[in-house]
Formats: sequence, structure tokens, C-alpha cells
Amino acid sequence: MECRVCGTATRMFLSLGETALANSYLSANEVERREMKFPLELSFCEKCKVVQLNHTVPPELLFKHYLYVTSTSNTFRQHFAQYAESIAKEFNLGKSSLAVDIGSNDGLLLKGFQKFGVKVVGIEPAANVAKIAADDGVETVNDFFNENVAKQIVAAKGHADVVTANNVFAHTDTIKDIAKNVKTLLKEDGIFVVEAAYLVDMLKDMTFDAVYHEHLFYYSLTALDYFFKNNGMQIFKVQHVPSHGGSLRVFVKKQESGREVDSSVAEMLDSEKGVVDNFETYRTFAAKVHDNRKKLVKLLAGIKSQGRSIAAYGAPAKATTLLSFCGIGKETIDYVVDDSPLKQGLFMPGSHIPIVSSAHLDSNQPDYILILAWNFAGEILKNTKKYADAGVKFIVPVPEPMVR
Repeated sequence: MECRVCGTATRMFLSLGETALANSYLSANEVERREMKFPLELSFCEKCKVVQLNHTVPPELLFKHYLYVTSTSNTFRQHFAQYAESIAKEFNLGKSSLAVDIGSNDGLLLKGFQKFGVKVVGIEPAANVAKIAADDGVETVNDFFNENVAKQIVAAKGHADVVTANNVFAHTDTIKDIAKNVKTLLKEDGIFVVEAAYLVDMLKDMTFDAVYHEHLFYYSLTALDYFFKNNGMQIFKVQHVPSHGGSLRVFVKKQESGREVDSSVAEMLDSEKGVVDNFETYRTFAAKVHDNRKKLVKLLAGIKSQGRSIAAYGAPAKATTLLSFCGIGKETIDYVVDDSPLKQGLFMPGSHIPIVSSAHLDSNQPDYILILAWNFAGEILKNTKKYADAGVKFIVPVPEPMVR
């Protein structure tokens, strides 16, 4: 396929088969209907070094109604509170400042900025989630981020001191338009902060289930550096943060801005040489992914052959990829626990495993729990300690299947 960033022909290195849309949870009435499925294939561009999906699913199918709410997780509540505080303090944001969040979800990050008196505007395409934010006092534009939205905000609020895009910059094939519109929205010395899952962590920790249709791009700093330099902007600082199993927080300025470039940029770019720019890295990763599948399927089959029961914890998007690629369904997993009331009572995409509340563990205690939301494993293990004390064993599927 042709690279979305530079137009060069890419090289495919991993196919995870055809899967259902990761966040398209099903009601009881929808389970028997035929689901839409799309190819899930990863390719590498040897010119700009970006890793991307071969197939683009129309964003209207993915984001107009969304069941992922950031505030459900205590881990993310703490993460975004610290995120807002660090930016507000470092860049002296206050009552005269404006922060705009692209893909603002339920407004969690912007609520952190509000504590410092910062004026905020969220941009969220999912009507149900945008309403949650607005009802909670976070002004939210229910739309995709585009030129008209950028100009409307400037006309109504003035130019922004900071624009953020957290776990959304990898979700769209219009990143060139986003860069252009962010430049329209920002003050001359304003900053654009992008947080996205870090490709190097995915390769190292074998978190292949982070690959799903919403995630079109899988970024290294090398790829982001190429992109922004070719779209009128420049990365001036980078941080490696733990969210989503390891993410980049990239600070970007307009090229004409006088902000100095921090040494962290050159240091990380140097650390990526020979890794993210080498196709052999991706061939090796693909081989390990298939090996991981064999190990997990064998482990679960062995448990079931002993007459033991297995439940799962967490119904994040990544769970759809893992279950689909490994061919794990209702014959193996009895139910999936999720802490979000929006998902409870629904069924997993593809596998149709029922999603229930944690109270279900008391009345139907399993012998094993497969942690599908592995990025919250610490929080999950803490909250389920009484089951571990009662003899329930937990399975973490990555970087390789492990019983603990």
C-alpha cells in the first residue's frame, strides 16, 4: 500500500486476520446479526519509518458512538491530573490561557486544567461521550476536529496556548490536516502536545493486541520527527510515560517559534537508530506474535482440559484483537468483567462473550482470570485480591502468557 505520510510503497509484516471493530460492543439483540469485519494488517514505510495499518475504516463507524470513558479508570484519573498539572506549571498557564483537547472524551484532562483557572474547550465526535463532558462542566464541541472547528474556536475564544491530542493522533489518516488546523488554532508561541502509544514499547513488550482499526499509526519518535518537520512544525521536547503500556508525550511548536529544542529529542532519536528503521525488527516481532498465540492457546486449552473455569477481566479495545487473533471465544471464557457501566450487559465484538460487572465474580467465581486490560494489571490485581486469596489464579497474556 501507499504510505499515508509520504506516499512511498510500504512493506507488510504482520496480518492479524479479519476482526470486528474493537469498540463495537453488541447488545443482546445484535449478537445474532452479521458483524462487519475488516483486515488487520501492519506495514512499514522505509522512507519515513512509520508503521501503519493497511486498511482504513471510515471514522463514522468508529467514533460517532463510543463506549470508552477515560474516567472509569483510577489509573487514568491520576495520569491526566498529573499531566494537566505538569503542563500548567511548566508553561505558566492560568486564567488568561486557553487549552483545547482534540478527542477530549469525557473531559478528564481539561478538568485538570480547569483547576488552574485555564479556559478549556474539548472536541469530541462521540455524541454520548461529549454530553457526559458537557454535563460535567467542560465546554465540548461535538464534532471531528477540522478547519471549521478550529476557526470557530479562534473566533469565539481566541488562539490557544496549548492544544492536546491524547491517544487520538494515531487514530486518523488526516494527520496532515490536523497539523495544519492546529497551527491555525495555536498562538505563535503555543504548543501542541501529542500523547500516543510508543512503538518501541509495543515491540519490546509484545503488546500486539494494541493493534486495532482505530489505531492507524504506531509511532516512533523518528517517524513523528519526520512528519512534523515536513508539515511546518518541530518537536522540541519528548517524555516517555507509562500509560497504555508505554507512551510518548511529544511537545511540538510551530517552526517559526523561538522555543529551544530540549536534549531529550536527540537522545531518544539516537536510541531508536537501528531499531525502528530496520525492517528485520518487524519481521522478528511478527514471528514472536505468532509464537505468543501458540503459547496462550495451549495454556488455556490445558486449563480447560482439567475441567477448570476461566473468566476475563477488562473489555478494552485491545481485548477484541487478542481474542480474535487467538480464536478464543465463549467455549473458553465464561464472561468478561469490566468496570464501565456503559459496557456491562453487552457482548464482546467478534467473540460475543458477555460483559458483566465485578459483582459477578462473587456468584460465579472462576478458577482463572485472564487479564485482558493488561495495562491496568496492577489496579486489577489490587481490586481482586480477595479472589487471589481464595485461590483464583491470574493470567497475564503479554509479553508472553504467564500465570501469577
